[in-house]
Amino acid sequence: MGVLPWVWWYGFRRHTAYPLGSLAESLTNTAFAFMRAYVLLALWHARPALGGYTPGDAVAFCFITQALIGPVQIFGGMDLTERIRNGDVAIDLHRPVGLQGWWLAEDLGRAAGSLLLRAGPPLAAGALLFGFPWPGPVGLAGFAASVVLGALVSFAVRYLVALGMFWLHDDRGLNAVTLVMSLFFSGMILPLVVFPGRLGEIAQALPWSAQIQVPADVFLGRRTGAGLLGALAFQAGWAAALLAAGRLLTRAARRKLVIHGG
Repeated sequence: MGVLPWVWWYGFRRHTAYPLGSLAESLTNTAFAFMRAYVLLALWHARPALGGYTPGDAVAFCFITQALIGPVQIFGGMDLTERIRNGDVAIDLHRPVGLQGWWLAEDLGRAAGSLLLRAGPPLAAGALLFGFPWPGPVGLAGFAASVVLGALVSFAVRYLVALGMFWLHDDRGLNAVTLVMSLFFSGMILPLVVFPGRLGEIAQALPWSAQIQVPADVFLGRRTGAGLLGALAFQAGWAAALLAAGRLLTRAARRKLVIHGG
């Protein structure tokens, strides 16, 4: 077995080490899902079929997005940021695998652990109390693939932000901007289908929509057949582009580290 599967396993074990803590976070996500659901129900009562969603779709969207907070790490950054700040990244750059590959494997392990421990309660509670339908086998397979691709896009964005530490030496401003963009353009606050006109088109074309909005639409059955393949291709395209950018920036960061003598 190569190094990266072990790194994935380490990330998975690390982020499933405290199941009661994860359960508490999941229950918090579920409570916020109910709050958001009743707000959106009021909105859809005033504007039926807004954005092509039914009230049931809007409610399901709330619970799906709350279930995905952990796996796609909407609110979080990366430990890599602190390692760049204190210089430990020099050790990472001497490992037998690339910096990006190492952190990607660890982050996918984290995402799998979070999906296992945090995604179930919000979805189960929403389905039980509001009765929204679950997709069939093909829809579930598409949703699973979409969540994986969403996690890849999320990692790629956060990795680029973390590498900014090589030049900025302080990640607070960049993280603040990225958090606002993530919340607004991923669909975490409101479904992107309610955004009007050109703003909606731009929002759905940005990489953040691949993290939340696209997986939610796949779950809701709004992307089927060719539409499902197009949604997955959209996510895969952004993941490939951002990971390639991260690879190039890693090379530039390595040269930056050498220039400053470590």
